[in-house]
Amino acid sequence: MDKSKKLLKRVVFIAVSAALISAGCAGGPLSTREKAAGIGTLGGAAAGGIIGSVVGRPAAGALIGGGLGLGAGALIGDQVQGQEIQNQRQDQQIRRNQTELDRQRQEVDRLKRQQTEY
Repeated sequence: MDKSKKLLKRVVFIAVSAALISAGCAGGPLSTREKAAGIGTLGGAAAGGIIGSVVGRPAAGALIGGGLGLGAGALIGDQVQGQEIQNQRQDQQIRRNQTELDRQRQEVDRLKRQQTEY
């Protein structure tokens, strides 16, 4: 195995280890943004390492690719997380509306029963 492949494996190992350690220290479940940033970082580091090995600089390629992947993953994750939050709010509004409709139906039924009694 040549030096560049060994170096690439080390860089990827270090990136994966750092991502796992960071995730383990977060203290709670990862947000969508954090998951996407992690995936972007690892994917970018791998792609950057491969591209960098072609030009003889796998470590530099992995570092640059990881940084770009982190930024892209975080942006995409932020958009997805924003959409999830909007969907949750809409679901809450739908549940409130359904509760109000049920209450109004019960009131209409009560008024109909009351009207037939007289």
